[in-house]
Amino acid sequence: MNAIEVRALSKSYPGFTISNISFSLPEGCIMGLVGENGAGKSTLIRLIMGASRASSGFVRVLNTEVTDDKAFTKVRDDIGVVLDEAHFPTSLNARHLGRIMAGTYSRWDQAVYDGYLKRLDLPEKKRVQDFSRGMRMKLALACALSHDAKLLVLDEPTGGLDPLVRDEILDILEEFTRREDRSVLISSHIVSDLEKLCDYIAFLHKGELLLFEEKDRLMEEYAMAHITEAELADIPEEAVKGVRRGKYGVEALVERQLVNPGIPMEKPTLEDIIVFFAKGVRE
Repeated sequence: MNAIEVRALSKSYPGFTISNISFSLPEGCIMGLVGENGAGKSTLIRLIMGASRASSGFVRVLNTEVTDDKAFTKVRDDIGVVLDEAHFPTSLNARHLGRIMAGTYSRWDQAVYDGYLKRLDLPEKKRVQDFSRGMRMKLALACALSHDAKLLVLDEPTGGLDPLVRDEILDILEEFTRREDRSVLISSHIVSDLEKLCDYIAFLHKGELLLFEEKDRLMEEYAMAHITEAELADIPEEAVKGVRRGKYGVEALVERQLVNPGIPMEKPTLEDIIVFFAKGVRE
C-alpha cells in the first residue's frame, strides 16, 4: 500500500501555480521534499493534509482521499505533523501540552512522550514562550511521535537545530520507519540530511515536480563530469541536465549511461543533482 498517493494535482493562486504533480510514497519509506523558497513545498504539504483544496487532481493518504472529510477526520489520528513553525500556546509548558494531547489523540502514550522529552533534552516545566525556535521544533516532534502515528509529515523539522541535535532527530526518524507500516514525508533545505535519511527524493521547482526517484537510483543514474567546452559539445544534449562554467573548464551533471565512458566522471552528491537540475532549468 502507498502511504501517500498524489495524481495530477494542481492548485492555482494569484501569481503562483502548482502544476500536475504526481507521485506515490510506498508504505514504510521516507521521502524527502526539496526545493528553493517559494517552490511550493508548503503548499503541497497543505494539499496532502487536506488543509487546502486542489484545483484539480486528487490526494490519497493512508488509503483515504483527503476530500472525504468524514473519513479523513478519522485518519488524522494516524498522522503526526510538524510544521515549519511550531504554534503552541505560549503560557503552557511541556507537561501541560502532554495533557492536552492525551485528550486529542486516541492512542496518546504519555510514557513515550516523557521519553522523548528526556531524549531531546526538553524541560517539562519551562513555559513555551521561553523556548528557542529549535526547542519548539523538538517539542512538536515529541508530540508527533507519541501517538502511534503511521505517517509523519514534517515541514523543515531540523531548521534552527545544531548539527548534533539534527543527527539525533535523523536517528529517531530512521527508528520510526523500522516498522513496515510507518512512513515519513520530510521537507528540508538541508539536502545533506535528506541524503542520509531518505529512500525517495522529490524536487519541486517553481511549482513543478522536476524529479521523483529512489535516492539510490538517482545517485547511480547521474554523474558529475569535469570537462572542456569541446568535450561538452560532444555529449548528447539530452544527457546534460545542468552546467556550471568556470575559468578552468566546465562542470556538468550528466546522465551516466548516455555519456562516453572515456569521459572522466564522479559520483554526485544529492545537492549536486538538485543544484544542477535547477541550473539547467534556468539556462
